Amino acid sequence: MLGARAAALRPGYGFVLSRAVGPFGAFLALAFVMQLVVVPWAGPFYEKLLMDIGINCLLAVSLNLVNGFTGQFSIGHAGFMAVGGYVAGAVTYYGSFVLWGSPAVHGGFLGGGDLLFLAGCLVGGLFSAGAGYLVGLPSLRLRGDYLAIVTLGFGEILRVLLQQTNDVIFVPAQIEAATPWQMATALGGALGFSGIPFYTTVFWVFVMLGLLLIVAFRLKESSEGRAFLSIRENEIAAEAMGIDTTRYKVRAFVLAAFFAGIAGALFAHETGTTLNPRELGFQKSFDIVIMVVLGGMGSISGALVAAVLLTVLPEFLREFADWRLVIYALSLIIMMRFRPQGLFGIREIWELWRKPPGASPAGRGAS
Repeated sequence: MLGARAAALRPGYGFVLSRAVGPFGAFLALAFVMQLVVVPWAGPFYEKLLMDIGINCLLAVSLNLVNGFTGQFSIGHAGFMAVGGYVAGAVTYYGSFVLWGSPAVHGGFLGGGDLLFLAGCLVGGLFSAGAGYLVGLPSLRLRGDYLAIVTLGFGEILRVLLQQTNDVIFVPAQIEAATPWQMATALGGALGFSGIPFYTTVFWVFVMLGLLLIVAFRLKESSEGRAFLSIRENEIAAEAMGIDTTRYKVRAFVLAAFFAGIAGALFAHETGTTLNPRELGFQKSFDIVIMVVLGGMGSISGALVAAVLLTVLPEFLREFADWRLVIYALSLIIMMRFRPQGLFGIREIWELWRKPPGASPAGRGAS
């Protein structure tokens, strides 16, 4: 009897499938609308701005998985972005030579070149995840400032190694004669990796961002996500409850590094970009940390809003060229003075008007 009642209460396959696939389908439809309707109407400047916003949102939300969900303090996120960008750039650049004889864009929108680009994004993300595992496994036994120093050191070591690579190979005959190792180490050095085909579009940026948001929100509501949050609240208590804190922190680190690699791949293939190690150093890592802190540690929607604001604000302050950075920095100082917990704290934007459990009616919305 109990089995029959449980089977009757179990949701149908159609409901389960719609809940599983529906959100990604919605993001896919939004990406098509943005690419085919909004971009032609907005023009090249706003197209570039939309891509920058999406990439920064990817970086902020992915770092939030570590700094916000598990309460760690990583400041080497740009290093994983660099791994994904350089690996994906090498795949598309040298792969285009092998397949088509030149690194130009091939196939148009959703053509053969985009398939190579997607493969490059996946490989770049996997390499970044591997780097996250190698860095995270020994270093996430550390806490606080010590972890921050280790992750910062990783980013700077990677930047120096990329600056020591060889010049990019431009001649097809030399590429045909080169070994995989020679191509893997010919990444432009200090001058940067130039010639990468520009496959990144608003469509691909929003598809990847939608995938990350689905993963992040579902992770936050899952038992695994609650284990992450328990580590953030009190790591000692979490260990006492039987949670393997090191394993969960490594998982968060690897997942964050994977999506940072995806963001790096999108950045590498963005129009007008020359992939340079100097642009992916500690300053870029600090910018991403500022987005997470400003939005609220642990708030996914907060990281999104902060990434949008900190991407748009410098662009619209260009009219005040002499005072642009002063106004930008002063805005951050004022925000941290009057809202030190960030825009949304640890809550999501739709939870701001929800009455906290146990709160009196007079105290509603006080946080």
